[in-house]
Amino acid sequence: MTENKVVLILGANSDVAKEALKIYIQEKNYTIIAASRNIDQLREYVATNDLPTEKVKILKFDATDFDSHKQFYDRLPAKPHIVVYAAGYLKDNEEALRDFDGAFQMMKVHYAGAVSILNIICMDETNNRLEQIIGLSSLSGVRGRKSNFIYGSTKAAFTQYFAGMRQYLFPRKIKVNVIVAGYIRSKMTEGLDLTESLMLEPEFIARAVVKANKKFIIVPGYKWKAIYHILRMLPEQLVARLP
Repeated sequence: MTENKVVLILGANSDVAKEALKIYIQEKNYTIIAASRNIDQLREYVATNDLPTEKVKILKFDATDFDSHKQFYDRLPAKPHIVVYAAGYLKDNEEALRDFDGAFQMMKVHYAGAVSILNIICMDETNNRLEQIIGLSSLSGVRGRKSNFIYGSTKAAFTQYFAGMRQYLFPRKIKVNVIVAGYIRSKMTEGLDLTESLMLEPEFIARAVVKANKKFIIVPGYKWKAIYHILRMLPEQLVARLP
């Protein structure tokens, strides 16, 4: 039987996180600590999907409430083997340009919140069973584009933080992965004018999360892998012409 590991999912109410929660339980038999601001929706999801309640502990977690993070971690019912950071927030770029509160919220959720809680988790050397930290990032963070550069900049910072954390944790043999995702059909992208042929389902991304192994950058979907490599290689004068 597979070892009954503990997975801490931060931002567990995202569509990808909820699918990952289900896969970790049903296919891995892991125990989940699901942490989110909206615990009622998580309880509803667990009940609707007939997931065993003894396998899921639901806790309140706000990525932007930095002062609460140390207490949150210290009070966990069990220290995790695996940590998934999936908290997300999206504000339209034009709105974010005019409303700094919206821009700042993206910065807090995607970067500052991740640094705050993950620093605490990384520095706990008493948790000798920590083996993996996985972050949900975005292709928007690969190159700056005029249509979404504020959101993209927060994801770029997130990815760079994970890159450094990977090096920092290497001596302790802790794997660090970033899922660099393209368009996901989710409540966060609902209503956006996105290319249908490029849309990926939350379950598809969730499986990439659960299967993440030694590779640092993981780009789910062959189309998005190609786009990722093209974006990285494009000269800046061509990137400037992108929407």
